[in-house]
Amino acid sequence: MKYYITTTLPYVNAEPHIGFALEIIQADVLARFHRQNGDEVFFNTGTDEHGLKIYRKAQELGIDPQKYCDEYAAKFDNLKAALNLSYDNFIRTTDGHHIAAAQAFWQLCEKNGDIYKKNYQIKYCVGCELEKTESELAGGKCPIHPNLDLELIDEENYFFRFSKYQQSLLKLYSQNKEFVVPEWRQNEITNFVTAGLEDFSVSRLKEKMPWGIPVPGDEAQVMYVWFDALVNYISCLGWPCHCERVNKLGADESPDLALCQKDSCNYKKFWPGFQVAGKDNLRQQSAMWQAMLLSAGLPTSKQVMIHGFITAGGQKMSKSLGNVVNPFELVEKFGTDAVRYYLLAKLPPFEDGDYTEEKFKESYTADLCNGLGNLVSRVSNLIDKNNLSLKLDTAGDGGMKESFDQKLSEYKFNEALEILWTKLRACDEAITRTEPWKIKDQAELKKVLKPIAQDILNVAALLRPFMPTTADKIIQTFAAEKIVKSEILFPRI
Repeated sequence: MKYYITTTLPYVNAEPHIGFALEIIQADVLARFHRQNGDEVFFNTGTDEHGLKIYRKAQELGIDPQKYCDEYAAKFDNLKAALNLSYDNFIRTTDGHHIAAAQAFWQLCEKNGDIYKKNYQIKYCVGCELEKTESELAGGKCPIHPNLDLELIDEENYFFRFSKYQQSLLKLYSQNKEFVVPEWRQNEITNFVTAGLEDFSVSRLKEKMPWGIPVPGDEAQVMYVWFDALVNYISCLGWPCHCERVNKLGADESPDLALCQKDSCNYKKFWPGFQVAGKDNLRQQSAMWQAMLLSAGLPTSKQVMIHGFITAGGQKMSKSLGNVVNPFELVEKFGTDAVRYYLLAKLPPFEDGDYTEEKFKESYTADLCNGLGNLVSRVSNLIDKNNLSLKLDTAGDGGMKESFDQKLSEYKFNEALEILWTKLRACDEAITRTEPWKIKDQAELKKVLKPIAQDILNVAALLRPFMPTTADKIIQTFAAEKIVKSEILFPRI
């Protein structure tokens, strides 16, 4: 089976933060889970590098926008090592192939009559890079970026016929009850589309905002950042392949992109796929992007999973409050797998979750140091010290896999981990009840410790997508011909 998973692309106007770390770790777990189950996986992430926000940031720093993007894209790519990510592709929207793909996509929509030019005036939030209606504002401000003043845009731009696809989108949602998960997010976007769609601007005047992809056939305009960026979900797969250009754009056009090798074309192999996004991306991913795909005559996504925000001590994270959590610093302090565990086990997958260092330390101490780490150390030490020879089943799952797999298929990362920790707590209880350190008879001791060791090995096998380094260390210990005392997995704080 082919499985394609992609995150959204974070803007490079700021350092990586814990909110995006949550999203990319969720996607990484899904990618690893599907690889572990034998699927062929393509996992995409990258950076969004065009638009007014980035252009102004580069101007503020007095550097070339491309140089600015190069510096910040590298910081996001560094998350791969820091968070032990397994993505297959890191796309940048300034990549040559992506630029060509965005222009080809534009031409398909234009050919279908869905791009036209008009004068307009809107209120625009630079933070969201989206226009805002009065009903979306709170006290005249964008509720997501209340510290930014809305800007009035009054110019002639190209527009996308979003309104044309209202019924098509509603049909997509009604025929795919889990197109957006969780259910209430599907209801939310359905209500939004039902209320009526306004065509949205897909270009900006180059003289006012030059940092964007040139509009095909109009040197005076550049593409609106959202139109450009959304195309990454297929440009990363090599779209448009040669046959797509011939079929859609006409055989007389000379293809200047990568030629399609039918059996190895990633677009043909992997699209449509699954998307992970934050709740502030609901409209863009599940309505705007899907309408664009319909316009271009391409398949819509398979599913869009929407996660919540991370607050800090009950407050929204912001630079002005000084409460933004840097994932690199967190990893440096507590370790990669501890960070992965906290974000997946202690934050709800669909609603907002709260982070404080105190909560993190409590989780680290209880679940990892005194929990998993201590259990592995105690059991491996008892086996080693008593020179027991145990042959464990490396293919076992202890009856947990079916329910564990079901939770992951529903994106319930915290509940999947709770299945494993329930088993670990049962192991601790068995040790307390049987007091193996008091047993002198080797046969009796082996009888007590073998099922506990097997349960630990079973848990580790399922834990690999979540905490790959820790899981592999446990597997190496308990699947060995001779089990010896494990190294300390989680040092005390």
